[in-house]
Amino acid sequence: MSRFFSERYSALTPYTPGEQPKSQKLVKLNTNESPYKPSPLAVEYAAKAAEDLQLYCDIGCTKLTEALAEKYGVGRENILFTNGSDEALNFAFMAFCDSDHPAVFPDITYGFYPVFAQLNGIPYQEIPLNADFTIDVDDYCGVNKTIFLANPNAPTGIALPPGDIETIIKSNPDSIVVVDEAYVDFGAESAVGLIDTYDNLLVTQTFSKSRSLAGGRLGMAIGNASLIQDLNTVKFSTNPYNVNSMTQAAGLGALMDDEYFRHNCAEIIKNRSYLIDELSILGFTATDSSTNFIFAKHPAIGGEELYLKLKDRGVLIRHFTIDRIRDFNRITVGTREQIDILLDNIRDILGGTYENR
Repeated sequence: MSRFFSERYSALTPYTPGEQPKSQKLVKLNTNESPYKPSPLAVEYAAKAAEDLQLYCDIGCTKLTEALAEKYGVGRENILFTNGSDEALNFAFMAFCDSDHPAVFPDITYGFYPVFAQLNGIPYQEIPLNADFTIDVDDYCGVNKTIFLANPNAPTGIALPPGDIETIIKSNPDSIVVVDEAYVDFGAESAVGLIDTYDNLLVTQTFSKSRSLAGGRLGMAIGNASLIQDLNTVKFSTNPYNVNSMTQAAGLGALMDDEYFRHNCAEIIKNRSYLIDELSILGFTATDSSTNFIFAKHPAIGGEELYLKLKDRGVLIRHFTIDRIRDFNRITVGTREQIDILLDNIRDILGGTYENR
């Protein structure tokens, strides 16, 4: 870092994103992107919006907000669109956390939570997951801190049922509970239906995964109108034009093309089952995933070794160096073709003879 870098951030450990190589020859199963292209309607709407890029984008994301409000049965005042759900999460750290309201989240979860806390100078507590990587609901009851829960969790893929989420919300009536639902469309249940009952619930979601718009950077926060107003105060104090015109249009097209969205989610869920079954035959064990990735390990090869050997063969998966999970790898669910390439390479690495299925 330079000699001009503020001491305020000198101890900051930035988030480490998954590798983003430019080669098209790699089988990329490391960043939980959709293996399917965006909806043709999303592409069409975005191209049309590009014709007017000389104009500022709609600050309120009006058409997009109206469409999502109708889809989810909530008011327009209950929604805020953001530059990816990461921005919504950062806004929540800024708006609802301080020295009197520390943050709390699991020790194994989305890696941006501690970064946002450190970035904003917020004290935080990490609560260990159970030995099987599940969340103990009792650990979060009555903690009286701002709670951040990825549901389903990442990188474990394990989901909490809405009843458990509600128990946590009810037990912390004077604290905000942020439920990060980046992967909810692949088999979990959303907590959005609880926002009218609890004024301390904020739900974040993204178009990156299930709607194939990772490159568009579109996320949202859904909650009580007063919470959304708080987030808007932060937004208008940082970047009012946070969602560009093409992304808004692409998001609207993606929402309108519900059949395409549902078909892709169903395909990913089907491919996930196939991947888990085939890896099980090879001796892998995996957590119970409700996401577009699996979290798996093998007794005969370490997580890092498998990751590196696959990388040498042009297949990327995600490995984490945290001690508790270093034996595991997170593997994005790709197309059937991508999965078969992955499996063939794993068979070769393990040195066994396995029947192709």
